[in-house]
Amino acid sequence: MTEHAQGHGHGHVHAPPADFSRAFAIGIALNVAFVAIEAFYGWRINSLALLADAAHNLSDVAGLVLAWGAALAGRIRPDARHTYGWQRATILAAAANAVLLLVAMGSLGWEAAHRFASPEPTEGWTIIVVAGIGIVINTATALLFMRGREHDLNVRGAFLHMAADALVSLGVVIGGALYLGFGWAWLDPAISLAIAVVIVAGTWGLLRQSVHLLFDGVPDSVDLPAVRHQLLALPGVTAVADLHVWAMSTTRIALTAHLVVPAGHPGDAWLHSASEALKDRFGIGHVTLQVVIEAFELPCQPQPDHPPHPAH
Repeated sequence: MTEHAQGHGHGHVHAPPADFSRAFAIGIALNVAFVAIEAFYGWRINSLALLADAAHNLSDVAGLVLAWGAALAGRIRPDARHTYGWQRATILAAAANAVLLLVAMGSLGWEAAHRFASPEPTEGWTIIVVAGIGIVINTATALLFMRGREHDLNVRGAFLHMAADALVSLGVVIGGALYLGFGWAWLDPAISLAIAVVIVAGTWGLLRQSVHLLFDGVPDSVDLPAVRHQLLALPGVTAVADLHVWAMSTTRIALTAHLVVPAGHPGDAWLHSASEALKDRFGIGHVTLQVVIEAFELPCQPQPDHPPHPAH
């Protein structure tokens, strides 16, 4: 005979602050205005660096819209059809954001390569002034998301893009100054390629992490062997089976596990304590533990990080 019971520990220890909606709104408004300015002057003086940066900023506006929409969707309450709600929208948005940037940078690199064959003159002072405005706007926007970058992949994507934009704009300013000093027409496409390389390098990690979470990978912030060890250290537990840890959203982590306790169910207080310990140490706010007297195998059981203690 197998006795079993379930205990649930719920918590949202890394939920983004409520005022991020305002941050998204301000960031989108600032960047839309800057894209219009940058695109106009880039077209007027025939600067690929400005046009490239404008295209990149436009993709960031789309990314901010995606991230904001996903954050709002993640707040939709669960129902009978979507028992977790729409929390995974934040992970989807982070992945879409990364893909959007990579596609934009691919087209930028292609155009810059063509420009190397026939460099065209431009206006250094206009580039410096417009890109200088970009440094201010992008830095201000990045600061809006600075607080949430550590615990929310969705917000981190927004922060990284804005911070990268500020650095890119700085590079454009330096390029404009060098053009004024030396008149090198090849600087414009060269800076465009440098922009693409910097952004691809910064975006690749975001894409890797978001795809990892989409396929229910263990979040990078969770040390799975340490989780297993903590569960095995609980009083009366002789084995841990069917342990799963995955991201419900970019801020919420879930865990399920079977705990073998030969002495029988230890009580709700024991389960609550175990759940709180997982939340405090690993940030796992949605815990479901099933207590069993005898171990049993399940088809989806992952290989343990080390052999479990034998059940008595």
